[in-house]
Amino acid sequence: MLSRLGALLQEAVGAREPSIDLLEAFVEHWKGITNYYIESTDENTPAKKTDIPWRLKQMLDILVYEEKQQAAAGETGPCLEYLLQHKILETLCTLGKAEYPPGMRQQVLQFFSKVLAQVQHPLLHYLNVHRPVQKLLRLGGTVPGSLTEKEEVQFTTVLCSKIQQDPALLTYILEGKKTIGRKASREATASLREAASVRDKDRPHSKAPDNGTCGAWASNTQLPAETEEPDGAIGESSLITTLIGLCKSKKGRVALKARENLLLLVSVASQAAATYLVQSSPCCPAIVEHLCQLYQSLPSSLDPADIAALEGISWRLPSAPSDEASFPGKEALAAFLGWFDYCDHLITEAHTVVSDALAKAVAEKLFVEILQPQLLHVSEQSVLTSTALLTVMLRQLRSPALLREAVAFLLGMDQQPAASEDSPRTLCAHLIRHCDHLSDEISIATLRLFEELLQKPHEQIVRSLILCYLEGRPYVARGSPEPESYEDTLDLEEDPYFTDSFLDSGFQPSAKPPPAPATNPDGKTAVTEIVNSFLCLVPEEAKTSAFLEETGYDTYVHDAYGLPYSLNLQVTSVLSRLALFPHPLIHEYLLDPYTNLAPGCRSLFSVLVRVIGDLMQRIQRVPQFPGKLLLVRRQLMGQVPGEQLDHQTFLQGVVVLEEFCKELAAIAFVKFPPHSPHLHLSKPREGHV
Repeated sequence: MLSRLGALLQEAVGAREPSIDLLEAFVEHWKGITNYYIESTDENTPAKKTDIPWRLKQMLDILVYEEKQQAAAGETGPCLEYLLQHKILETLCTLGKAEYPPGMRQQVLQFFSKVLAQVQHPLLHYLNVHRPVQKLLRLGGTVPGSLTEKEEVQFTTVLCSKIQQDPALLTYILEGKKTIGRKASREATASLREAASVRDKDRPHSKAPDNGTCGAWASNTQLPAETEEPDGAIGESSLITTLIGLCKSKKGRVALKARENLLLLVSVASQAAATYLVQSSPCCPAIVEHLCQLYQSLPSSLDPADIAALEGISWRLPSAPSDEASFPGKEALAAFLGWFDYCDHLITEAHTVVSDALAKAVAEKLFVEILQPQLLHVSEQSVLTSTALLTVMLRQLRSPALLREAVAFLLGMDQQPAASEDSPRTLCAHLIRHCDHLSDEISIATLRLFEELLQKPHEQIVRSLILCYLEGRPYVARGSPEPESYEDTLDLEEDPYFTDSFLDSGFQPSAKPPPAPATNPDGKTAVTEIVNSFLCLVPEEAKTSAFLEETGYDTYVHDAYGLPYSLNLQVTSVLSRLALFPHPLIHEYLLDPYTNLAPGCRSLFSVLVRVIGDLMQRIQRVPQFPGKLLLVRRQLMGQVPGEQLDHQTFLQGVVVLEEFCKELAAIAFVKFPPHSPHLHLSKPREGHV
């Protein structure tokens, strides 16, 4: 019995002794570090070759072990109390700033990171923790190529993870040398303080140690003080500036980890934290400022073809693929597109409050202040380069918020036609005029811009560019009877291209359309009539596809399911893109040849008829036209080597026109296939393909 009692007493004594020994050991290690600065006279010995790293490691291990021992009792340990009461982190921050011994800053950053990550008790709420954290952040992140980049990014990783877990910490960590004026930040700060207060009430209170340090612990629980500044003054936020600086690192892993940390920071779930991030930190301005700097560093001589060809750039892999051909400005372009992709990703993943603010900042600073003057500039090179860059940005853009801002920038907020010079849609009107610019390069670049825009999932795009002109069907004749025949609709006798001498020259459509179009039960033109109208538009003598592939309706149907055809002219590509939109007004105006047009109105089909008329006149002036046309088609298909021919541009245009008519027929067929329940495909009439 006595031996059993003795064992229990021994166990009880042993349970108390470690806490005393731990504190003594902790203090001893800390004194060993401070004594180094008193006794050492060698200023050149690196910190890693002293006993400082070992002593810091022992202090960390003691804190972690002590917390595990105290966890069951729900108490804070005396070693942690000593750390806070004696402002050890403040002192370490000062030693790191002095960078003595050499490499001390690296050791301090590692210690801070490990303490905050491994000690589970919340620490960042206390003044003697978050104040040295802020000071330590200000020591790095601003100078590219810093020797402590790796440690800095690890430190920010811990901080961003803590904020993600507890968004109320944002107000403690983001406090820098300055803060925003009281009036601007009062609401966001009050919300975060309220959240912190609720959290602290829910947390069990620690027992007060016998040594009376509880008062010091409680006195350290302070919120960051706000400094009075003029309203609207935006101050420095060290965590944000550090992260932005690390994002610029030449070390790929450091830059990537910094971007991931910043992404973690802006995706906080708390409304109050997100509001504080937008209103009380330079988060959005700093991100967009770097984007604008990268844009302005691009060489003005960038080739639009090089801009369009550079693909595969993302924020995770911002450098250009090594297998692509090099060109002047390639690395600068890849850096800009990589950061733009990162901004787009931030806007996608961020809290709605941050997302909207960042999207508006991109629109204001990059689109309006930089891009718009270039797009409206008198210099053709400026217009050409900025249009090509805007096109590739649209191609990369994925976030709904930034797409909304881009659409508002390009098309304006209203949905009325872009007409007058003083219209809010002046930029849109200019861009539309650029589609028919004296410079073919600008015309092609602008058409590519609109083609990219038309592929974006936003209702206002098709409404502002197309439907606002078609609503109310102003192109349809009012009160006029249905034409007795198809020829009456075309008014060939009034068309200047269709003169008597031209008709006598031998122009004949490949197959004459029927007297009246076949219709469906709903009164709409049958798809067979539309398909055949476009297929028959190009005369036989101007066709060459039959010599290189099978002919007949069955073959065409097979081709129709193989959309879309590759087109050589950008204008036909844009028109094809427009025709694909599933809207009845667009279908009627672009694809129905039998629409009874109002006086002075033109449709796509009526314009094509006039183009065919001009084509047939010019054919008469090209000797050996059929053979040359077939040779050009084979050249375009890569079947024979290219060689310069007379009238080559015209011959290529004839080939493209034939393919475009087939394309339009295919689009009509795909939009309303013959097996659709509301369409009845009848056997083609005699004379039709």
